[in-house]
Amino acid sequence: MAEQELDSLSEKMIILAGDSIVQSSISLDEAYVFGELEFSSYEDKLRYYILRRKTHKVYPYAKLAAERLVELNDSLTKITKTRKRKKYTEKVQKYIEEEFSEELKKLTRTEGQILVKLIYRQTGTTAFDLVKELRNGWRAFSVQYHCQTIQDKYKRRISSR
Repeated sequence: MAEQELDSLSEKMIILAGDSIVQSSISLDEAYVFGELEFSSYEDKLRYYILRRKTHKVYPYAKLAAERLVELNDSLTKITKTRKRKKYTEKVQKYIEEEFSEELKKLTRTEGQILVKLIYRQTGTTAFDLVKELRNGWRAFSVQYHCQTIQDKYKRRISSR
């Protein structure tokens, strides 16, 4: 059996401006480093940090929702009959409501809005389209109408103060 030479020079070398660097590390993509954020006023800074805090709070829910939606769509493609698909969707909805309803009820209105926007960003589908696709068009209209009604009541209450 022939003995193998252990030669450290056999590693790949990068030569930059006459200097050699051993390439024994992992190549990474470029990372962008931004400077400090500058705000025109204290109120803008405060709004930014509040939005950031709320976004960090709801981001795990948005990510989880996107993952569950992918799993649900994969399962629904395997089910051929419409009635069975509807039953399965209702079962999954009930399970998700039981699991997350208490936590989601504690979210503020703006946190809920941020959550809907993040879900849209994660899935590429609006909340209306998700409800329409998974339930039906009338249910989606109903949900949107009730949300609009609640929002109108809230705005009237704020403007009357």
